[in-house]
Amino acid sequence: MIFIVLITSIIYVILISWSWQNLGELEKTKKIIYLIIGIIVSYLITLIIFQIAKGSYAIEEADIQNRLQNIVVAIFTGINGMIIMPQIAKIIDKLKEEQIEKQDILKRVAIILVVFITCLVIEGGYMRDTQKGTLKIYQTVKE
Repeated sequence: MIFIVLITSIIYVILISWSWQNLGELEKTKKIIYLIIGIIVSYLITLIIFQIAKGSYAIEEADIQNRLQNIVVAIFTGINGMIIMPQIAKIIDKLKEEQIEKQDILKRVAIILVVFITCLVIEGGYMRDTQKGTLKIYQTVKE
């Protein structure tokens, strides 16, 4: 468990540092607001993907199911954030500095969305497999 917490912490430190750096000269309060909103949105997206991937796989023990959900969602929220937040932060910085044209913004956002959606599809499969494996381990231990 300590290993999981350590890895998750490292993911979030990288996410926050990278996004903060890419926001450039934006005011600190605006950077903090961006980070909070970005992490919340990443969390909600990840939670939705987890619930979709859960399907019919349910562990009878609610406590174990909740722990699994909390761990998987926490890790993947950070990963999803790293996929999208630093890139959007860079676009925000370039907009503020007026270094980017609207057409370029649309292209970049479209590319980010295609990559992000592809990652979510792959992630959904991984989450489903993780839940299947956990369910098998749980059933083996329970018997």
